[in-house]
Amino acid sequence: MIDIQRSDVIISGGGLVGQTLALALAHHGLSVQVVDPADPVATIAPGFDGRASAIASATWQMFEVLGIADRLVGHGCPIRAIKVGDGAPDGGRGGDLDFVTQAGDPPLGTMIENRRLRIALAAALADAPLVRLMMPATVAARTIDAHGVTLTLADGIRLAAPLLVVAEGRRSPTRDAAGFRIANWSYHHHAMIGAVAHERPHGNVAHEIFYPSGPFALLPLVDDAEGRHRSAFVWTVSEKDGPGFAKLGDRGFTAELEKRAGGVLGPMRLVAPRMAYPLGFHHSASIVADRIALVGDAAHGIHPIAGQGLNLGLRDVAALTEVLVDGVRLGLDLGDAALLARYQRWRGLDNLMVSLATDGLTRLFGIPGRAAAAVRRTGLGTVQRMPVLKRFFMDEARGEAGDLPRLLAGTDI
Repeated sequence: MIDIQRSDVIISGGGLVGQTLALALAHHGLSVQVVDPADPVATIAPGFDGRASAIASATWQMFEVLGIADRLVGHGCPIRAIKVGDGAPDGGRGGDLDFVTQAGDPPLGTMIENRRLRIALAAALADAPLVRLMMPATVAARTIDAHGVTLTLADGIRLAAPLLVVAEGRRSPTRDAAGFRIANWSYHHHAMIGAVAHERPHGNVAHEIFYPSGPFALLPLVDDAEGRHRSAFVWTVSEKDGPGFAKLGDRGFTAELEKRAGGVLGPMRLVAPRMAYPLGFHHSASIVADRIALVGDAAHGIHPIAGQGLNLGLRDVAALTEVLVDGVRLGLDLGDAALLARYQRWRGLDNLMVSLATDGLTRLFGIPGRAAAAVRRTGLGTVQRMPVLKRFFMDEARGEAGDLPRLLAGTDI
């Protein structure tokens, strides 16, 4: 007979959100088992794959508490300013808005290669005895009853805990099997991502230009080992144009990038593989069920227009960790419905509001025509002239708005 391996929490999904949650729970004394079909060695293979994330300042404070930030020293590029513009229908620019930090203020975010994040998490988890990584591993059966959750893996190992947290990403099989109701739609756009080296230094400035065909962003990265200035790009194109851009050779693709950038960083050269993926929206009506909680993209998927997708998932991590740690201190069953309802109340509204805000921005900046462009420029100009509004948007970018969990405020629970 095979023994059942027990823990306080099982996390299905070992990506950035799932592993950060495991580390946060273990940091506060909870035992965790993480199950994921991916090979962890492959996820930290040498070489930059072009994927990078803007980590909000509040999220960075959680990284400091959990010991991740120290492992990222020298790999993060602070964003000190964001310049936003509306690309005119004739290819020109107008309606500029800029967000600039003052001396002594935290950055608006920190750009980190995703591979560096994975390496830092792997090192931190290796020093966390309360975390057991079952990777690669496949779930063959799942049982949820009044006593807890039991997962049977393909090799026959059985795992049990009072609570199952689903961090499997957008196409979560566990979420779908559990019957969560999901609202979703396609934007009929593709996002092309990658990284370039460029002639001029970026000055820690991020650029976002809203063209009629979709937003184009340049995000500052640290210089590479050869001293080359680098930035990540996120370029949104219509669904029908995506295949054509994907077929361009590196020289033609780079020429199109330089055109979209308006020459702001000078000549460019690709320094990472380019990737493309379809853009869509999804949002779960509820993020909890019997002994199940959703975090990250399993719960919500938004447009990358504001760069908040990963941060939204890590806000889930901070809130769920606080709820569960408080529950342990009160002697509650971690799968208790009232405990999970607190997580639902805390994160449900924030997730919905951010999701709807990014969806609204996507639609507003996607309306073609000169009249729509004039309205957008008026709006950008209004924000530019109103310090209170600018401060609001800057706080949102830093992740410092709303009812912050203690981890995001930089303190232990």
